[in-house]
Amino acid sequence: MATATRPARAAALRFAAALLLAVAALPAAAAPFKLKKPPEGSEVQVFIENDMLARTDRYYTNGIKIGLGLPFEILQTPAAEVLRGLDPDGGEDIHVGLFLGQNMYTPRDITIAAAQPNDRPWAAWLYLGGVAQRARGNRLDTVELDLGVVGRAALGEPVQKAWHRLIDVKQPRGWDNQGPTEAAAMLSYLQKRRYGNDSIDIVAHGGATVGTVLTQARAGLLLRLGERLSGFGPDTIEPGGAMLHGTRAQGAPEPGGVAWYVFAGFDHRLVAHNIFLDGPVFHDGPKVKRHNHVRDLMLGASVRVNRARFSWTRVERSEEFHTAAGGGGTQRFDSLNLGFEF
Repeated sequence: MATATRPARAAALRFAAALLLAVAALPAAAAPFKLKKPPEGSEVQVFIENDMLARTDRYYTNGIKIGLGLPFEILQTPAAEVLRGLDPDGGEDIHVGLFLGQNMYTPRDITIAAAQPNDRPWAAWLYLGGVAQRARGNRLDTVELDLGVVGRAALGEPVQKAWHRLIDVKQPRGWDNQGPTEAAAMLSYLQKRRYGNDSIDIVAHGGATVGTVLTQARAGLLLRLGERLSGFGPDTIEPGGAMLHGTRAQGAPEPGGVAWYVFAGFDHRLVAHNIFLDGPVFHDGPKVKRHNHVRDLMLGASVRVNRARFSWTRVERSEEFHTAAGGGGTQRFDSLNLGFEF
């Protein structure tokens, strides 16, 4: 048993070291975007989701998303127009951001090079997202438009192999079985409402996504306990899940000192389409039988020190698919968010 756990511990230490390097790099990463001084309300956010700390390497195995809360008009403009259409009375208090992200999905055994028709298909999604967001009182509205590609052009194979070399674990061998490359898109709306005070609150959310990547409706609740509570819960990687600094600053105290909270919650989704399970939209490709109802249970902690933020969430996801050989089973993974405000 002891020899079996040493590689896992070593991998966890490498993972922690990579996170610390990411935290240290946040201010430097934002430096190229400075003109004379950072625009008011700007920030850098890094999201990482991975199942390694949960000691698995399967299904939704990795997600990364890097966000900039800076003026940029490629994708935010259409997202902002959708938000204004939902509430035509306002527009001046809309804040925008830009995200670059990648998700990867694999079967249970990544060392098998042959096709595995009775397991989750190999798949990757690389995208650029524009976000528009507005907070009013206890309500937060977010619209996110994501445009990208699935298939080989999404770079799942080289990224996963490079990461596995870095943490010294087994290499994936089945990426040749992923579906063909095709363009993909989705538009998401998420509303959150907060009820409580600065030491305990409940955050309710509901929303929907439409597109070739994912079509679903979702709702859930989050309970938080802590000190100096503000905002609408931890920032998360899923569409609409991140809170921009410009929005966060509305009605909140000036950043300074330490604020923290622990939380637990759930999210329930009614899924009508998932390209990573249903297969490509415009081509033939691998697919499995998707479950229409998917549930996430979450618990975690978040801390803010002056203008820096960190949150950790452990997610347990219900079974998403089944095949002729049986169901896929539940999955656990960790979600990490690092943020730095200017």
